[in-house]
This record gives sequence, structure tokens and C-alpha cells, in this order.
Amino acid sequence: MRRVAVITCGALAADVRRIGRRRGWDIDVHPVPALLHNRPERIAPTVAQHVARLRDSYDAVAVAYGDCGTYGALDELDVERLSGDHCYDLFAREDVAEALAEQPGTYFLTDFLARTFERTVVRELGLDRYPELRDDYFGAYTRVVWLAQRPTEATRSAAERAAERLGLPLEVRVVGDSALERQLERLVGVARG
Repeated sequence: MRRVAVITCGALAADVRRIGRRRGWDIDVHPVPALLHNRPERIAPTVAQHVARLRDSYDAVAVAYGDCGTYGALDELDVERLSGDHCYDLFAREDVAEALAEQPGTYFLTDFLARTFERTVVRELGLDRYPELRDDYFGAYTRVVWLAQRPTEATRSAAERAAERLGLPLEVRVVGDSALERQLERLVGVARG
């Protein structure tokens, strides 16, 4: 059996591992820090370093990332990746399109983003030190939609706190992880060739 390395966004790593175990895939997950989303110009070079480091140790290397603001730079790495513009597409492309058609000012949360909102958004944007910047960053948003993959009370509470922090109403759409699983199935299938 071919050994496959999956370089993944840190925001997707737990989901990729869980799906891989559930499906019995022989994959090794190599996460890249999720905070790179705050500096998307660094995503492709960081992933490229991982690809170069892992290529000789594995039969195949794949990338579990959406484009994530790289403007196609990930596609230039000559490695298979998930198709989609961002994490939201990977979990719920149709739900995201529908929500944006209904209300263009929609801010999305995944389970990961809901659970890490204080660290990945509030602290990273300096809102803990300069709360007056909230409206500068989020003033155009009209609601928060949590795309719940595995809805738990703890994650629901985290999503509620995030929406409250933004001063916006929260809507929950349970989307599961089947869309990501289908994408991973294609990705791992191509990599295992």
C-alpha cells in the first residue's frame, strides 16, 4: 500500500484525521498553522516547504487546503489539493452560496473557528486590546452563520460567544463533514493512484 502524506491546514487537521481513521485510510496528517490565514501570502511557501521535505519519505503527497486567499499559488505547487476557495466551501459550498445570496453580510464560523475565535480572531486582530476596532473590521456584517460539523453544547456556546463578541445574531446550519469526506476521498484516491 502506498504511503500518503496529507499536508493540511491546521483548521482542518482534526477533521482530516478523524475522517481518515473512520475510513481506514493509511495517511499521515501534517498540519500547517491555521494562523497563516491571517497572512495568506505565507500559505503557499509554507506548504511548498512541507512538500519538499515530505516528498522523499512518502509515495504521494496531497494538500488538504482550499485556496484560502493564495490566489492560485497553491495550485502552482504541482500537488493535488482540495477544490474550493476556503474551509466554508469544503464543508458546505451550497449552504454558503445560499446564505450569501440571502444576506451578503454573512460571517461564517466552522467548528474550529468557533472554538478558537478568541485566539485566532480577537487576539490576532488586537480586539482584546482595541475593542473599538470591532466595527472597523466587522461593521459590514449582519449575521454569523455557524456551519456546524459536529454540534456539541461546548461548540454551540463558543459560537454564541463569538457572535456576541461581534454584536451579531447567530444562525446555526448543521452541515456535518460529508462534503469534506467526499473531497478527501477524491484527494486520497488520486494520491494513492
